[in-house]
Amino acid sequence: MSFLSPRDLCSAAQVSWHWKVLAEQDCLWAGRCTRRGWFLPYTPGEREFGAWKNHYVSCVSTLDWLTPREAAEWYGTLNQQSSGLTEEEEERRKERRIRQMIREKLQEEKRTSMRTRRAWGSYTKPGEARGRCSQTGTPTSGITFSSWPSLSWPLRTVESPSLCLSLDQGQSVTAAQSLERVHTRPNSERLNKASGALSAFTYRHAPRNTASPIHRSNPVFLLLVSNRIPAYELVLSGVKAGVIVVLYDHRGTLSALLAQVERAVFGQRAQRLGLLAPGGTEEIHLLHSCSLSERTLPTPDHREFWEKLCGWVAPTEEGGGVDIFSPLAASASGVALIQTLSALTGLKVWAPTGLATGSFQNIMSEWSDGSVCTELSNQQLAAPAHQYVCESILQGWCRQAQWMEEALVELRGRLGPQLQQVSLVARGRALVCLEDLCVSKDLGVALTEGLTALTIEEEARPLEFLAIFLTRWSEQKEGGESSGEKKWRNIGVDHFSSAPHSSQICMMPEQPQMMLDWRGVAARELHHSECLYLSRLNAVLKVYQEPLTASLNSNRAILSYADIQIILSPVTQILELNRVFQADLQARLQQWGAEQCIGDVCVKLCSNLRVYTNYFNNYTTALSTIDKCRETKPGFRAFLKTADKTLATHMLSLQELLLCPVWRIQEYVTLLQALTLHTPPAHPDHTHLSSALNTLQQYRGFIHKLKSNSERDKLMEETQQMIQGCPNLSESNRQLIMTQDAALLRSPDQHIPDSLRTYEHVSDVGMFLFNDALVLTQRRVLHTPFTLAHRSTHTFLASVALASLTFREITHTPYVCHAFVLEGPCRSWVCATKRGEERSHFLSVLSSAIKTALKGHQ
Repeated sequence: MSFLSPRDLCSAAQVSWHWKVLAEQDCLWAGRCTRRGWFLPYTPGEREFGAWKNHYVSCVSTLDWLTPREAAEWYGTLNQQSSGLTEEEEERRKERRIRQMIREKLQEEKRTSMRTRRAWGSYTKPGEARGRCSQTGTPTSGITFSSWPSLSWPLRTVESPSLCLSLDQGQSVTAAQSLERVHTRPNSERLNKASGALSAFTYRHAPRNTASPIHRSNPVFLLLVSNRIPAYELVLSGVKAGVIVVLYDHRGTLSALLAQVERAVFGQRAQRLGLLAPGGTEEIHLLHSCSLSERTLPTPDHREFWEKLCGWVAPTEEGGGVDIFSPLAASASGVALIQTLSALTGLKVWAPTGLATGSFQNIMSEWSDGSVCTELSNQQLAAPAHQYVCESILQGWCRQAQWMEEALVELRGRLGPQLQQVSLVARGRALVCLEDLCVSKDLGVALTEGLTALTIEEEARPLEFLAIFLTRWSEQKEGGESSGEKKWRNIGVDHFSSAPHSSQICMMPEQPQMMLDWRGVAARELHHSECLYLSRLNAVLKVYQEPLTASLNSNRAILSYADIQIILSPVTQILELNRVFQADLQARLQQWGAEQCIGDVCVKLCSNLRVYTNYFNNYTTALSTIDKCRETKPGFRAFLKTADKTLATHMLSLQELLLCPVWRIQEYVTLLQALTLHTPPAHPDHTHLSSALNTLQQYRGFIHKLKSNSERDKLMEETQQMIQGCPNLSESNRQLIMTQDAALLRSPDQHIPDSLRTYEHVSDVGMFLFNDALVLTQRRVLHTPFTLAHRSTHTFLASVALASLTFREITHTPYVCHAFVLEGPCRSWVCATKRGEERSHFLSVLSSAIKTALKGHQ
């Protein structure tokens, strides 16, 4: 019955009395209410049925429905022109006040109706009530399939009052609620010991009208992290307590991402929303096939996604907002995107200004809410980023992300498939081997019960869960030994209840209004970063070119003249060009003023970008020449060993120094966007800056195209080598979208109905999804002797063009789960993944790829 809609459940309840009891079970209606943020203001009695259904009907009947035209007349649309910033802010404030009044009025009416109505079946005898309380501790509410006792003991924190743990279904609640869920499974024989240890947590009876634990949980922070972020593991290791992290796959869809976030927040309201995804100053690459920009935001998919996502965030009056870790505030297009997103969601959107060069160091720069203003009060010194991640770890990641990513890619490829299985196996072995340890009997019992509960719940933060479990177990033990009364020690509870939340928004204190020369700040940053760039290029000449040339002239050549020219000659040309650019910048800054111009200097640099074009066309050849000479010439190998990564080379190797021009083009675009943003249109420098910016943006696109082509060719080459016996994959415009491991199934009898059909596991398969075809391989897992490591080999099985491929899901039955059918022109394959999330993600990406392929054929 859980698959029926609310309307169908109400219809089923009218069939008979027995159907009415089944259709009004709290386990059917509690989830529908909590997902929409509708919580009961009291705890239903043990014999009270239909409380959550009546609450659902009451909430639905009091909703205010508006047609699209009425909503447009009342709230306006994004396309309407605003007459002024002040009037726009007044309209937003008026809308928020009206919504708050309606919300408060509805909540008051619900509370009144719940207090005055007589609950059906709630009368119990005094003796029975006392007997139940002695066994369970408090009445239950039926939020899950097992009873859920209300929270009656004060929450003790480990590091933060808002410590959050993740449940096995992807839900996230506080640690106290997680412990209560472990306790409330009395029918499970496996948790008898754990239930006995946790039964004393509800010693004191909660009042009848006490709010549910979820309803009064402290606000948390929500952080979305894309797995395309370099070295994202380091960011996750520094996440503060009280932050719900959603690590999502960039190859998914907006609906899949929204469902993942919904499972993580589980009805809670987030204080702020953070987004860490690849992006630049004009757009955010939220997903592989979905970028967020000023042009794409008004589309229906993006509007629906952001409206639902920001519906879980507290309003601006309560400190709510959105923090985007991309330097959108450094360009006019980015500022327009911030303002449009703020108008759509009703929340303030903050983003870095980008006035810092480096890998991701713009996150550590000032943050702005998109108000084009030079007042210091509209800037924040990286305060939003520090609310999610520890400052020391965030600084290290911002500076070293690109270098750490190279090492982590290899680590993910080798150990990624094993880490999840290793964690589960380790928990089971700990329970088995615990009896062999030389520990006291009480400690062994406590650890066994705690690890048993931890294994069942599959918590995302096991250390915090186990710490709270052992603390409560110890308190129960000590309370039982002292005069038969349970004495709960509420150390720090008063301080916790009176002190403000540690992770609340920490805005900068109000400072006196003063005008800052943001054009001067951007210009000085441009000059400073140019000096650092020249010092690195000069290191290539001093440390590498001059010694190699000197050895060639002394008849003790390390490299030939042709090899030196291929590797280092383009760097010399770039150095000469940028020395002139740096000298012109320095001359302008020495006479800096409000009317000073540097746009013509940038235009002069852009007119000579053919030097960079020659460098990038020769870049791949230079790298291959270095690798070839290093392998074939021992003298050059010894020279690189002494010259690379020294103080003279800024601790960089020759190959890393040759990457500096690639990074510098992106820094030029970021800094010129900041200059253009803070230069009024009437300023004489605005025309030249806009012209230089357009040229550099087009040139940046040229570099991105070269980089994407190189990555695509490398990935296709690795895939070709991975699949044995595979036809040639290197065709024009072919790209690998994703890979998925699955099990190949076969049914003995095809005439049996699907609901009764059984399947046998034939073999393991790998599915390589390209933009025009799907390749299936037979996957074999080979374990290395005397170690825990293993590797996979793939043998070509079949390939199907996406234009002629269809698929359908197989309904979950007791005999098969997470299965689907791939149907080609000649044959079909029945496959199943290990988890339901993997199947949903793969089929959503496959559906999108098939639609794109069909459009291409048309």
